[in-house]
Amino acid sequence: MVAATRLLEVSTVSGSDDAAFLQQVGREVRDIRERRGLTRRALAAEAAVSERYLGQLEAGDGNMSIILLRRVAAALNVPLAEILDTEPDHPERRSIRRFLDQIPRHRIADLLVRLAREANSERGARRSRIALIGLRGAGKSTLGARLAGELSVPFIEIDRQIEAESGLPLAELFSLYGQAGYRRFEGRCLARVIEEYPKAVLSVGGGVVSQPATYELLLAHCYTVWLKARPEEYIQRVIAQGDMRLMTDAQEALADLKRIVAAREPQYRKADETVDTSGLPVDEAFARLRERIAAMSRGYPP
Repeated sequence: MVAATRLLEVSTVSGSDDAAFLQQVGREVRDIRERRGLTRRALAAEAAVSERYLGQLEAGDGNMSIILLRRVAAALNVPLAEILDTEPDHPERRSIRRFLDQIPRHRIADLLVRLAREANSERGARRSRIALIGLRGAGKSTLGARLAGELSVPFIEIDRQIEAESGLPLAELFSLYGQAGYRRFEGRCLARVIEEYPKAVLSVGGGVVSQPATYELLLAHCYTVWLKARPEEYIQRVIAQGDMRLMTDAQEALADLKRIVAAREPQYRKADETVDTSGLPVDEAFARLRERIAAMSRGYPP
């Protein structure tokens, strides 16, 4: 009877509240899609839904069933996420979830990263694995290989590890398995590299930040450096590498790149260090990176 009364109360929630909820759902879907660098068409194909439906969802016109499920959750006095979580439950897990429910949402991600870093007792191992992240054209391969040579440790490009494990070039892997398949290979390869290499310099694709579990693994076990540059420079450097596709519609490519950078920047800033290579020749960019790594080493006990 109490639950029925509660459901009746919830059903009287104003239409504006429902509309605001659908708008928020749409924004979340759009933001996650953009962080992962997916077009609406690509996500629709990956999710096996129509592009029209996805457009409506992102515009805040999602199916009414979302609202009804939200009302049921409110009547039960539980977060909507608890109903949607269908994994096997345990008392410890419920306790952790209740604890997290009391923490402001904007602080949860940072708290999880700090806990992971503290839980990693091998602090020396974390500083001995240096991971460079950033978009293509940031300088990960050039600077990473040079840094690894100076430190006398292996230089490992995760994309090359993915190609070796899958037996496919990246372009073919994306064609066969899509973005989701690539991310699965990326997570497995990163976990294996961390297990096998106590000392290394890693080059990791810029989209790793869009996969929370993989990114948290990286932050917990590697000293992570975000190599950043101005969007215009990313494009210039990629073209200089011989990829002329971006010249077909440079303005549209630049606009897309700016949106991706803006969407991912809060995640990139969780890295231990940020090195801005904008306008710098390779030697100067490397000198800046090397100084940051040296400062990090001085900050740890021997």
